[in-house]
Amino acid sequence: MSTKPSVIRRIFVGLWRMVNGLRKLILNILVFGLLAAFIVTLSSDDSIKVKPDTALVLELSGSIVDQKRYIDPVEAFFSQGKNNPDEHEILLSDVLDTIHNATEDRRIEAIVLILPDLRRAGMSKLQVIGDALNEFRAAGKKVLAYGDYYDQQQYFLASFADRVYLNPQGGVMIDGLASYRMYFKSALEKLDVQTHVFRVGTYKSAVEPFLRDDMSPAAKEANTALLGGLWQSYEDTILANRKIKADTLSLNADEYLAYLDKAKGQPAMVALQLGWVDALGTLDSFRAEMKTLVAADDEHHTFRQVHFEDYLSLINQPSLTMADENIALVVAKGKILNGYQQPGEIGGESTSALLRKARYDDDIKAVVLRVDSPGGSAFASEQIRQEVLALQQANKPVVVSMGSYAASGGYWISADADYIFATPTTITGSIGIFGMITTFEKTLANLGIHTDGVATSDWAGLTVTRSLSPQVQAVIQRGIERGYSEFINIVAQGRNMSTTDVDKIAQGRVWTGVKALELGLVDELGDLQAAVAKAAEFAGLEHYDTKLIEQELSAEQALIQDLFGAASAYLPQMQADKGMLAQMLSKAEQELQILDSFNDPNGIYLYCDICNY
Repeated sequence: MSTKPSVIRRIFVGLWRMVNGLRKLILNILVFGLLAAFIVTLSSDDSIKVKPDTALVLELSGSIVDQKRYIDPVEAFFSQGKNNPDEHEILLSDVLDTIHNATEDRRIEAIVLILPDLRRAGMSKLQVIGDALNEFRAAGKKVLAYGDYYDQQQYFLASFADRVYLNPQGGVMIDGLASYRMYFKSALEKLDVQTHVFRVGTYKSAVEPFLRDDMSPAAKEANTALLGGLWQSYEDTILANRKIKADTLSLNADEYLAYLDKAKGQPAMVALQLGWVDALGTLDSFRAEMKTLVAADDEHHTFRQVHFEDYLSLINQPSLTMADENIALVVAKGKILNGYQQPGEIGGESTSALLRKARYDDDIKAVVLRVDSPGGSAFASEQIRQEVLALQQANKPVVVSMGSYAASGGYWISADADYIFATPTTITGSIGIFGMITTFEKTLANLGIHTDGVATSDWAGLTVTRSLSPQVQAVIQRGIERGYSEFINIVAQGRNMSTTDVDKIAQGRVWTGVKALELGLVDELGDLQAAVAKAAEFAGLEHYDTKLIEQELSAEQALIQDLFGAASAYLPQMQADKGMLAQMLSKAEQELQILDSFNDPNGIYLYCDICNY
């Protein structure tokens, strides 16, 4: 008797059970999400009350960004239970709005900075937050910071406080700045991978990891100057905020060890003796001290407080009216890629569409382009630049506000603006260009795999499995050289400089905002508010609103995000810490994925490799 029908039946039964199980899982997730969202809606307290003598607790967890990246709702559902603050993002505008509103709010007497989970922000954004805290203090209110531990970035923001508190078992780690990368030349040679690089710019070092096993002297020179300028800004800010001497901040290992010996091995005591912090104490003692500054909350055994997210929900009420004359704000944040991209990345077509929307909106009289990008695709950068020119031709001034970095492609899209603002620590410039094609013909040959065939031209059949002929390489190099020449001309025309002068400060070199101002690459040092004010001035506006032009979620996307966002809050928490080996491998993967993610149709890129310092 044949067993084939039985086997086939079992296969189909197994497949049906798998499909049916998947169907049940999806339905359960949807039902669970709806139930969770319903519970959250019923249990949420829409009447958050802020009483007099309250402290605003500014607990910043995650990264501070100009624009949140798009996260797939289903992915978010399964990942939010991992309790990973690295994945959380906070809008810079939300932090600033909260502080500015608290400055005018008579019920708020103090701000408490809680920063242990603050991850990436960039000195530029932290400086802007610090300036807002200074305005809060100028209104006669207090800013205090408490931490079990401060890393270098967290301490920079904490230094703006009137008093900095530290747990007696904690410490302050001030390391300085460094730029180290992984280099793959020898590994690629062992694998017989052929890397064909085309570039213009002595300091254009983005592709060096594929050509060398170490950093080139030119890159070391440029990076040393850049990091030195950034560190000087860091030091100057800390010294001014803390009223301490320079020799008590930048300590070498021997000097720190000597202080550590005097403090009997207690890093917290070293921080106190050096004036980095004002007091050592437990969280309970800090709460007790806060009760002398604001009212007590006896019910919860702490001081009267309102948390950042709750206070933000109170002040973030949508405006029912909009002025007839508006300044548009368009955010260009992330790598510049071809086509349509989700928020958190810049798409040649998607970002152009936002600028085009502002151009055809009669109520918009000027545009502020907020650039926070290390660059990327040359083609996509040019698409965006063309829309900037179209806005100007429509008599709508364009003012650029640079964030943490606006380099390479980020500078390409900025150069033609009517006015450019940077912050002192903005990384900008990197006026250079490169292309790279990797082929694997020798690698495959070692495995016994070969490619052969016929074609009607030198261009047909170009593939990663075949080598590039010298003639094809020469043509590509000419294209790179033309792209660099075009970049130089764009900057020269936009900044009213000669191409010779631009070339002297180009060559792929990066500059701080302070140096860029000296070189004429930017017009003024200032924040986003200054850029909006300048745009209004150019447009001749006295009364206006600011209108954010952004990609809108469809009704379905918004519903699904809300649904899964509510449900994920009920998932059990799981640890997401990476071991040392996993971190190292992740770093190598990131280095390789950056260039792999680029999708310029011509294979030509404007990218700043040191922008993620």
